[in-house]
Amino acid sequence: MLIGVPKEIKNNEYRVGLTPPGVSELIHHKHTILIEKNAGLAVGFDDSAYRKAGAEIVSCATEIFDRAEMIVKVKEPQTSECALLKKNQLLFTYLHLVADSMLTDSLLKSGCVALAYETVSDPAGHLPLLTPMSEVAGRVSIQAGMYCLEKIQRGAGILLSGVPGVEPGKVLILGGGVVGENALRIAIGVGGNVTVVDRSLPRLQELDALYGFRLKTRYSNSETIRELIGEADLVVGSALIPGAAAPKLVTRDMLYLMRKGSVLVDVAIDQGGCFETSKPTTHQKPTYEIDGIIHYCVSNIPGAVPKTSTLSLTNATLPFVVELANKGWKQACAHNVHLRQGLNIVQGNTVYKAVAESLDIPYTPVETVLR
Repeated sequence: MLIGVPKEIKNNEYRVGLTPPGVSELIHHKHTILIEKNAGLAVGFDDSAYRKAGAEIVSCATEIFDRAEMIVKVKEPQTSECALLKKNQLLFTYLHLVADSMLTDSLLKSGCVALAYETVSDPAGHLPLLTPMSEVAGRVSIQAGMYCLEKIQRGAGILLSGVPGVEPGKVLILGGGVVGENALRIAIGVGGNVTVVDRSLPRLQELDALYGFRLKTRYSNSETIRELIGEADLVVGSALIPGAAAPKLVTRDMLYLMRKGSVLVDVAIDQGGCFETSKPTTHQKPTYEIDGIIHYCVSNIPGAVPKTSTLSLTNATLPFVVELANKGWKQACAHNVHLRQGLNIVQGNTVYKAVAESLDIPYTPVETVLR
């Protein structure tokens, strides 16, 4: 198969879809790889490393999209990239369609096959291609939140760890999944006063067993969140419904309960956000203020640490790229139910039910397109 990797063009996005070792693995399987010039330069992979691995370096994204049978990316295609997609071309990347109806419409009109990292599953019911970036995003969320709490960033001027004689800052984490646990690990590590809320009692029991007295756990409901949010200096939103819109756990009217200069970090912004007042921001301009509350809603948080993120992501995606290249998307998805869960758009059809329901568009069962 002819596989193309374009350079990412989203604001301050430096990750890359394949590393040179990944190229070597695909070359070993007799595939041909096109890499756009300087696609991996920002994370330490120059064109010579890709050439040594066996890739062909091309000068522009247009050539990648024109020639490749499968496009391997990191972030959702931007407007200019959507215009280059062709009928039956396979696109393998993060999509997060429920947050972007215009992107969904563009993919439907292109006739491409769009397979989303974030909805591929595994036998345990986890999301193996979302997990690596959730781990990174969870950890960065505390780092970013601490920075936003500084007075020069319009925050409350609180040091999350505290110092002898001064109590630490209070962190509230909404959701105890992969993002939430990685956030609480960092927050506890720096000495914060941390509470996590979740609707799963078994999950709260697991976290309690792991972190003991260092972590407070509460069952999640609107009253509990209202109670806790008024005490929090930093709130991390990490609630997830796979493929669907994130639940709005903090409403606009709750902001008046919070202290001025408190910080909201919405890690669920790719799925529409779990704060009612959230709107996507960029690394270039990451925050905005509403009613004195600082909102950090960067839609590609792991892009802040692109080298770590690229290595972690491609470790997880490469086996699926190889499977798709070896078998073709239809045979691979017919044989692998977990890879099949990644199919979101197929040749003008929306085949992921949660996306169709969230955007109120027609749904086609994936079995129909596989037949």
